[in-house]
Amino acid sequence: MLVDFNSLPDTSRVWIYQASRSFTDAEIEEIKAKLDQFIEQWTAHGSDLKAGYDIKYKRFITIALDQDLNTATGCSIDASVHFIQQLEKDYNVDLMDKMNVSYKQGEFIAYKPLSDFRKMAKNRSVSLSTIVFNNLVTNKAEYLENWEVPAKDSWHSRFIK
Repeated sequence: MLVDFNSLPDTSRVWIYQASRSFTDAEIEEIKAKLDQFIEQWTAHGSDLKAGYDIKYKRFITIALDQDLNTATGCSIDASVHFIQQLEKDYNVDLMDKMNVSYKQGEFIAYKPLSDFRKMAKNRSVSLSTIVFNNLVTNKAEYLENWEVPAKDSWHSRFIK
């Protein structure tokens, strides 16, 4: 059951997928249509899942699930992973690699392998005040408050002195 992302409770579970490149406006419209269709049909053991999505900066897809109605099961999570993998193929983009870091460089979103980010931290090209995206948040409240934060407030801080 597709609902507006903003109407979901703060306790809703979230999955964040960061793209290795920005999507075009046309691609975003196609992806929204595919997300609408997927979530409308998304179930756990035949029961509807109440979910929505958010797309930010033409680069991040966040799926949120209200687990108060029904919780995700192994099969329903597998279905969402297969859906995301299909988007990767359709748009020739990486969405699943958790070993990459996204951060703000002025108005732009940079995307680097973790090893490059570590080197940049060592060279002071990024600092504790660099805005990073903490894709490890697990619920909507954390997503809204702790997803886009200075590196000092995220796991990224361990690489910056």
